[in-house]
Amino acid sequence: MLSKPRPLISASLLAAAALFAMPALAETVRLNTSQGDIVIALERDKAPKTVDNFVRYVNAKHFDGLIFHRVIDGFMIQGGGMTPDMKERPTRAPIPLEAGNGLSNVRGSVAMARTSNPNSATAQFFINLVDNSRLDTAGGGYAVFGRVVEGMEVVDKIRAVPTAAGPMHQNVPTTPVVINKATLEK
Repeated sequence: MLSKPRPLISASLLAAAALFAMPALAETVRLNTSQGDIVIALERDKAPKTVDNFVRYVNAKHFDGLIFHRVIDGFMIQGGGMTPDMKERPTRAPIPLEAGNGLSNVRGSVAMARTSNPNSATAQFFINLVDNSRLDTAGGGYAVFGRVVEGMEVVDKIRAVPTAAGPMHQNVPTTPVVINKATLEK
């Protein structure tokens, strides 16, 4: 009599495999600002080095007490580097550019700021106020690593603050928009 063939993989092994195949809980960062809270979902699968870098700065409390020092309505808001008296906070070494990762500089996306050197991003980041896909170039673009999932109304509130030229920067809010605290959430 022929015996019924046994499955090669047990149901419990299939269930375990499915569990491990499920995406991990999304990492988010909450920026508690003087204008309200902004929650950013991080895209580790698309920009792992950039997300690791950003999370290290969050965990080190680097962003706490810094400001959004560039606000350009119709473009973006930028923060992560300056104190309210426009002094730059020291940073770690720059990270390699992860632009061209499939994420686009669209409204609500979060990307790394940098100099003209594509591999110069440290701690400064910006939130796109409009679709800025011209910033997506793989070899020299701006690496998107997250998106605002809560608080776009706060971002829009920040975009509307009065700005003026500062001693070293243009488009500086006349009343500082402070990041009171940045915290990693899961």
